[in-house]
Amino acid sequence: MEQRSAMDIDLDALTVETVQAGFRAGQFTAEQLARACFDRIERDNATYNALIFLNPEAIADARKIDERRAAGETLGPLAGVPVVIKDPMDMVGFPTTAGWTKLYSNTGGVDLMPERDAPVVARMRSAGAILLGKTNVPVLSHTGSHANDSWAGPTINVRMPDRVPGGSSAGTASAVASGMAVLGLAEETGGSIQNPASAQDLVGIKPTIGLVPNAGVVPLSGNRDVVGPIARNVRDAALCLDVLAGYSSEDPKTLAGVGRKPEGGYTSAMKPDALRGKRIGLYGPGWRAEPLSDEASTLYERVKRELTDLGAVLIDDPFAGSGFAELRQPTAPLKHFDARGLESIPYDLEKYLQRLGKHAALKTFAEFAEATKDENPFGPNGVLHYLPSLADFRAALADPSLPPEMPEFVELKARYLTIFDTVMSAHRLDALVFPQMRNELPPLHGKDVIHETTVGEINIAGLPGIAVPAGNYRSGSPFGLIFVGRQWDEAALLGYAYAYECGRG
Repeated sequence: MEQRSAMDIDLDALTVETVQAGFRAGQFTAEQLARACFDRIERDNATYNALIFLNPEAIADARKIDERRAAGETLGPLAGVPVVIKDPMDMVGFPTTAGWTKLYSNTGGVDLMPERDAPVVARMRSAGAILLGKTNVPVLSHTGSHANDSWAGPTINVRMPDRVPGGSSAGTASAVASGMAVLGLAEETGGSIQNPASAQDLVGIKPTIGLVPNAGVVPLSGNRDVVGPIARNVRDAALCLDVLAGYSSEDPKTLAGVGRKPEGGYTSAMKPDALRGKRIGLYGPGWRAEPLSDEASTLYERVKRELTDLGAVLIDDPFAGSGFAELRQPTAPLKHFDARGLESIPYDLEKYLQRLGKHAALKTFAEFAEATKDENPFGPNGVLHYLPSLADFRAALADPSLPPEMPEFVELKARYLTIFDTVMSAHRLDALVFPQMRNELPPLHGKDVIHETTVGEINIAGLPGIAVPAGNYRSGSPFGLIFVGRQWDEAALLGYAYAYECGRG
């Protein structure tokens, strides 16, 4: 079959499956596909501001994939697939700026140049993915709503440009939604995978903590940070998780995930009838004492009918009377975000800086603090000004070489998990399915934030969640769901999300 030119490839319709089918059929090569993505970036990135650095090696990397394929090598599903990387993830050849002027030499700061890739970036390279570049984030990934304060300027929501794009993985979501890339790496501490995925009609996987290594990623919390994919459909996200998941000696907590990866991979439970007979818990005040908006409630009622039509058995507010909702406690002076677990950021940053290598511009937290003292992120006007309200933060700040004990966070996590497991068992639940947000997206440049249903709860407990599109508000604002389950339940959740995706058509 005659190969298409780069301009003829329909980037908006591409999935991992169609990319590989195109390679097999000779419709295009990996090099042509990468060139097509760069053409799209040149055309649209000025509008959406999704990518902040482009990888000059990407075309050569794609050419090597073509050579390997031509030589008859067996390649994995991500070989030749164009991917973007969230800026806080270390990628050799690029500064890791975390969206902050203080960490970028072109804006008067210092460049943090890693000597090696973060494990998740290395795994994507090893899988043959074509790394197109790095994506925009807000300063220190501090918000789950937008990237308005990034040194690179705001990222724009592709689906609804006057609304927030979701953060902090805003650039990754906009790059995938706009067809600049097929897949993107994202990271979540407090909504930063699920929010941008839902805000732009995409699929996002927030994994169980410990499933995917997050060494080499600028931290907010070593106790909560997780790396996961953002994709256009459930299967693509699952295939990416296959590559990302697994033990890394650089991240000891991944030892907990050994033996947890499903036989056959994360697509193994994907069947159109996967929801048949499954018991699904619904959102209610027992989970969180914050109601859905009237329109979100109407949209959720439609989802309930769809789930029932797919054979699911729905259980109304299974957490009622469990004490679960009472555990949530926004961190003063914040009104919505529970930051417990972020107390360790001085220690986590110290360990991150040590990993950069012996030639790094900043090697310790003390050097970081000195280099950024005129914009102290933990000060009264800093983006993380609420952290001094947390128990043990000041102790961690006083000696970043020692990890804080954080007994309050540990006890809270234990209580969340105990109640969660008790309720799931008592009602024989297979999963929870909630609206991912309680109301529609706020304006891009307003003061309001995304009001989600699971940030804090699943971040502190370390539970997995799969965000999937589920329609729109009358305004056009995306409406999405999140499938939540027990620790290590990603494969089952992906099966349910896939069945819902298939059922919606």
